[in-house]
Amino acid sequence: MKISTRQLPGALRKGLSSLYVLYGPETLLALEAADRIRDAARADGYTEREVFFAEPGCDWNRLGASASNLSLFSTKRLFEIRIPTGKPGVEGAKALTAWAGKQIPDTMTMVMLPEIDWQQAKSVWFTALEGAGVGVEAKAVTREELPEWLAERLALGKQRGSAEVLEGLADRVEGNLLAAKQEVEKLALLLPEGEITLEAIGEAVTDVSRFERDALIDAIHAQDGARMARVLQSLEAEGEPLPLLLWQLCDELRTLMTVAAGQRPRRYLTPDRQARVAKTARRHDAASFARELLRAHRIDRMMKGVETGDPWGNMLEMALGLSGRPVLAKEAA
Repeated sequence: MKISTRQLPGALRKGLSSLYVLYGPETLLALEAADRIRDAARADGYTEREVFFAEPGCDWNRLGASASNLSLFSTKRLFEIRIPTGKPGVEGAKALTAWAGKQIPDTMTMVMLPEIDWQQAKSVWFTALEGAGVGVEAKAVTREELPEWLAERLALGKQRGSAEVLEGLADRVEGNLLAAKQEVEKLALLLPEGEITLEAIGEAVTDVSRFERDALIDAIHAQDGARMARVLQSLEAEGEPLPLLLWQLCDELRTLMTVAAGQRPRRYLTPDRQARVAKTARRHDAASFARELLRAHRIDRMMKGVETGDPWGNMLEMALGLSGRPVLAKEAA
């Protein structure tokens, strides 16, 4: 069974599973989910807790020994298996697969993983764990989902904001969910209950937005020109290496060009990415993406000093073009 962290509270109210597997890119949501599971376990009489850290080079035989020892105790226990790398190795994979098949009386297991890729998700050990219990995915909160997420958090402090307020708050905390949580908690302390204003947010909330390189690709697919400019400005200020950013953008361009030409991309795309790529590819033809790859070549020459020009400015032009602005618009027949 697989659920999201948003669905976890409802699932816990219906009853506890003997095994939970937490994974996903959003650390804050994974940590909060783990706390919810611990609280539910404690309320159900699981008063003891044991933690197994699966660090590189660890002895996985200890896991089997722990299973034998746990079955000797009458006290209900929560057993946590933490795998910080998400890669248990050959011996670890065998141990986890065996663990998934065990029925240990009065024991609840919680396996904690970071974000996993599609190959790990299809591995024998992971499918065995998820099949024996409940997989809880801590999905990243997208920019489009962030205002709703902030509204839910504000409601916990009996505060609310208009769509404009929520968008303004999202601009200040995007890409940094832990800081977003802290800023919302600060608003609950500094401002009274009820409606909050943009002016109040401007005075109370620090701009803690932080962007990864993926944020630019997301903004391109969302056709959000203002956000693209903000992302690029932030990445430049943070010292993000432009060659890496250009490489990532070219990789996306090649994928878009392939899909626009009616061919299958050479690399694996998750269902969400497939949908976004297909939508963007429909807005242009393969020749348009090919032209932007030539522009990328010019930007590369600018970075190397072979050609004059502002590489960051040209990156912005390219991104705006990919978003559907006239820079990349199809020429009229």
